[in-house]
Amino acid sequence: MYLLEAGAKKTPRVNLLGSGSILRESIAAKALLEQDFGVAANVWSCPSFNELAREGQDVERWNLLHPTEKPRVPFVAQQLEKHAGPVIASTDYVKNYTDQIRPFLPKGRTYKVLGTDGFGRSDFRTKLREHFEVDRHYVVVAALKALAEEGSVPATEVAEAIAKYGI
Repeated sequence: MYLLEAGAKKTPRVNLLGSGSILRESIAAKALLEQDFGVAANVWSCPSFNELAREGQDVERWNLLHPTEKPRVPFVAQQLEKHAGPVIASTDYVKNYTDQIRPFLPKGRTYKVLGTDGFGRSDFRTKLREHFEVDRHYVVVAALKALAEEGSVPATEVAEAIAKYGI
């Protein structure tokens, strides 16, 4: 996991985690959030949510077996704790793939997951991403929804994005 693109130094702000080919959708969502809604977005590349989860589990085990020592912090939390805002993770895989790092986020952080749960389909990639709700427009809506739930933007902005992008 590494910070691919930092967002503008302003608030409100979100963190967009992308994996595989959906990383490009996260990059596009960053631009839409900034130009259409004035929301800053950091884009994170996460090549392996499995490895992030394994590392987090190793940290939890170490902390369990070393109760008198200073607790270790999972890598995911180390990276994100310096960057405020909700976290939205997107992937071409099922939602459980990205959801497996939820326990290792900084405490109290809102976490939304987008994934391709459902039955196999055949179509153009752009159509499939729209169908499974993992394209740039759904990333924007998820980010705005998370911000609205935290009170950083009005819920009307979520509705505006849904209308603007024809969702």
